[in-house]
Amino acid sequence: MPETRPYESLRAKGEDRKQRILAVAQRLLTRNGWRNTTLAQIAGEAGVSPAGLLHHFESKEQLLHAVLDIRDADDDSHADRAGDLITEIAAVADRFYRSPELVGTYTVLLAENLDPDAPLHDRLSARYRGAIEIITELIRRGQQAGQFRMDMDVTVKAVQILAFITGMETTWLINPSIPLTEVFKEYSESLARDMAPPSSG
Repeated sequence: MPETRPYESLRAKGEDRKQRILAVAQRLLTRNGWRNTTLAQIAGEAGVSPAGLLHHFESKEQLLHAVLDIRDADDDSHADRAGDLITEIAAVADRFYRSPELVGTYTVLLAENLDPDAPLHDRLSARYRGAIEIITELIRRGQQAGQFRMDMDVTVKAVQILAFITGMETTWLINPSIPLTEVFKEYSESLARDMAPPSSG
């Protein structure tokens, strides 16, 4: 006779409920922003009581951070932080197509948390600085390998690259029909030419 594990069953149901809450939160945050989205709305669309939602997320801010955790985990699982910069940039379009809802949610939350007093401002600022550091390190690694020229300000170049990616997120959300893969491929190729060391010949 198979052993029953009611606790395991309850835990699985709880995790399913938690994931449903997060999925609804992503959708409503993208559509309405965090200021116009209430926990009661999220609970209602997720089919749970407000108390049930608060069992998993103690506050609206905690839920916002959990939504960003999903985006960060998705990025971390697909990006090669020690890889080739040009290859990584060309592959950014794949992230857009893979997780369009995460792109939309992140873009809305970023715009809504520019104010230093906003709940996610510090986290998003830290994420921006971390992204600049990652790109800067990839450029320096390319310089050491002789792939990129030495006579450039790597921090300025990293800021330019991140600005392009962030701008493309907004552009693509406005017009999803743009040839995203081709745009990133051409940008990465032009970047490789611009950053290439001078020819010795």
